[in-house]
Amino acid sequence: MALLQIAEPGLSTAPHQHRLAIGIDLGTTNSLVATVRNSVATVLNDEVGRPLLPSVVHYGRDGRVDVGYSAQSRQSDDPHNTVVSVKRFMGRGLKDISGHDSLPYQFIDSPGMLQLKTVAGPKSPVEVSADILRRLRERAEASLGGELVGAVITVPAYFDDAQRQATKDAARLAGLNVLRLLNEPTAAAVAYGLDNGAEGTYVVYDLGGGTFDVSILRLSRGVFEVLATSGDSALGGDDFDHRIYCWILEQTGLSLLSARDTRLLLGKARNAKETLTDHGIAPITAVLGDGFVVDLTLTSEIFSDISRSLIGKTLQPVRKALRDAQLNVDAIDGVVMVGGATRMPQIRRAVADFFGSEPLTNLDPDKVVALGAAIQANALAGNRSDDDWLLLDVIPLSLGLETMGGLVEKIIPRNSPIPVARAQEFTTFKDGQTAMAIHVLQGERELVSDCRSLARFELRGIPPMVAGAARIRVTFQVDADGLLSVAAREQSSGIESQIAVKPSYGLSDGDISRMLQDSLHHANDDMEARSLREAQVEAQSLIDATTAALHADAELLDSDERQQIDRVLDRLNATVASGDAADVRNATEALNHATTDFASRRMDKQIRTALAGRKLTTLE
Repeated sequence: MALLQIAEPGLSTAPHQHRLAIGIDLGTTNSLVATVRNSVATVLNDEVGRPLLPSVVHYGRDGRVDVGYSAQSRQSDDPHNTVVSVKRFMGRGLKDISGHDSLPYQFIDSPGMLQLKTVAGPKSPVEVSADILRRLRERAEASLGGELVGAVITVPAYFDDAQRQATKDAARLAGLNVLRLLNEPTAAAVAYGLDNGAEGTYVVYDLGGGTFDVSILRLSRGVFEVLATSGDSALGGDDFDHRIYCWILEQTGLSLLSARDTRLLLGKARNAKETLTDHGIAPITAVLGDGFVVDLTLTSEIFSDISRSLIGKTLQPVRKALRDAQLNVDAIDGVVMVGGATRMPQIRRAVADFFGSEPLTNLDPDKVVALGAAIQANALAGNRSDDDWLLLDVIPLSLGLETMGGLVEKIIPRNSPIPVARAQEFTTFKDGQTAMAIHVLQGERELVSDCRSLARFELRGIPPMVAGAARIRVTFQVDADGLLSVAAREQSSGIESQIAVKPSYGLSDGDISRMLQDSLHHANDDMEARSLREAQVEAQSLIDATTAALHADAELLDSDERQQIDRVLDRLNATVASGDAADVRNATEALNHATTDFASRRMDKQIRTALAGRKLTTLE
């Protein structure tokens, strides 16, 4: 009897084959690549056994591109051509980078996303990131000895659409097939949960070189469910380095340093931070370009004092995530520390004090994200696994549409599991309207002006109908990468339009965290603003209807009646422009009252017109 060697749907074409897939942690400070071998996730080392690849790229005059440790050694002597912490520039315009004047780069303020001037020509953050990813791909191919099916690349949970799209573009430039973008805290939870067989509710506290994320997950029988996420896309270990750098300037009285000296002292600051992880003091010595000698000693106490506000900034998103998940500290079974910056003793003390228990550090915080990404990549590649598990991630911010009056109608609320699709029906505002402009927004505030614009498109060809008769169904779809597509369809005619939201690069560095913080600080203001806008929309509709009626049937009113309606109408117009919600509603009610008799006469006229010349016996 012949033996058929047929795989299960979605698995390898032959059961004995193993598809090569990798997980990549594209970090601000260091990057890693990992894979699953013999059902075990492992980080792939370079040719001399080093797991980390510094996320540094140097562009030489001869066209040579150095990545990693060799590039890192050039950051002081050639700062303009050595790009460090490029992740912070992903999807950003120059105006979005705070303190860019103090950075040792020559920026080009190009449309959409900034570029850096190098001897190799202008380089965008996407191109620089692609050079890092390309080196990791080469490491993986050399180590695994075969062609890669694809890669799962991790991103901060609070990366917005522009940053996610920039990351995917960089991967494509590097020759990688992106199986999925995976949020870093979620990847860490997968690695920790499967490694420890953990169940319960866990907080993932992820402080990397340039970003901070916190996610709350429920682990139960192989299901990894993200309950809430929060964070700050502009807070990381680099900020702690900068605090030490500023302390050095204060102690020495230095200012207006050259690019070389700035990069030198930033490097010394980072070294001091790392030294204080295991020691109580860290010497800082350097000779600047003008011969000035820096000779200082930084203690753990001083470092804790100058970084206290930064630590406090990490705990604010933690509180927000707990509120969103409707949990208190007592409900948390453990806190998983992720990211190299969590090695700082003051960070671990602050987290332990907040949760009342020591954080979990049995997995290397530098490697855990890459390991989780590798596990996910292995599953998506169709390889068999000893562990059956399901991943349920969420979106960090609400998605919605602009409605009349500049209001935001939220379609998909934040912390909704992805992938997700939701739809809502809208209608037209004016008689005979044949097109509708659709404005897609992201954020937590009630007004369009306070949220971030994602995309605009139009639905044309709507059959002419009376206002309110058209049924336009708008559908939002968010894929597993957290990227959005929107479609609009007029139900009676089948006319349809859609857009894959490809946001333009160049968003505010703290945009997402600011949106959420503003939503809390301004909740009452938003409620009042929304109430006013709704009252204004209702009033404007009545004004338009009354004006049209007066134009059509003015002969039904005598001069006194017309003057009275005109006075009330003028008062409502003035109130809409300057009054509050209560005043607008009172004025609207006054106009309704003033036009009641007029409306009755118009109805009588329409009935008489409709029945003119007809006998009662002919009416059914």
